[in-house]
Amino acid sequence: MDAHPATETRPDVVVVMGVSGSGKTTVAKGIATLMGWEFAEGDAFHSEANVAKMHSGHPLTDDDRWPWLEAIGEWIGDKEARGESAVVTCSALRRAYRDLLRKGRPAVRFLHLTAPPALIEDRMQHRAGHFMPPTLLPSQLATLEPLASDEPGVEVVNEGTPAQVLHRSLAALGLPEPDQFA
Repeated sequence: MDAHPATETRPDVVVVMGVSGSGKTTVAKGIATLMGWEFAEGDAFHSEANVAKMHSGHPLTDDDRWPWLEAIGEWIGDKEARGESAVVTCSALRRAYRDLLRKGRPAVRFLHLTAPPALIEDRMQHRAGHFMPPTLLPSQLATLEPLASDEPGVEVVNEGTPAQVLHRSLAALGLPEPDQFA
């Protein structure tokens, strides 16, 4: 897997991916803060119907996901067109979803966060205010297709403190660590 860092002439758009509860938002916000990049929460691109469906405990279908993924892809394309580096969260569970996100967008690469299912379920049970119930974790795990060797991205295990995971993520992505974090 290729972990191409941004250059002065090419922006870098990192899609932090993984199942719900894998730590996408925490890590993505950390990257955005440390790198000075714009952050977007992929869940904010969902339609009200998608949120209601998940909140009621029903998994999304591909027909539900395509418009959501296209909206995220448009946001990514806008960042690339402006020459801006950014980070966005998106489960991006299947190869086809990731292919859509990066189609015609060379700046896109993925950071796949993984963790043992029991740890993810525990995190989901203890977070407040999220629409995704822990009962949908098995369907997400069943849908997940890990990054293939020909996809631009890296995998990082999300175990340990948020600072440790952020450190491993920056290193895996080949991003420089700001002095205050090193």
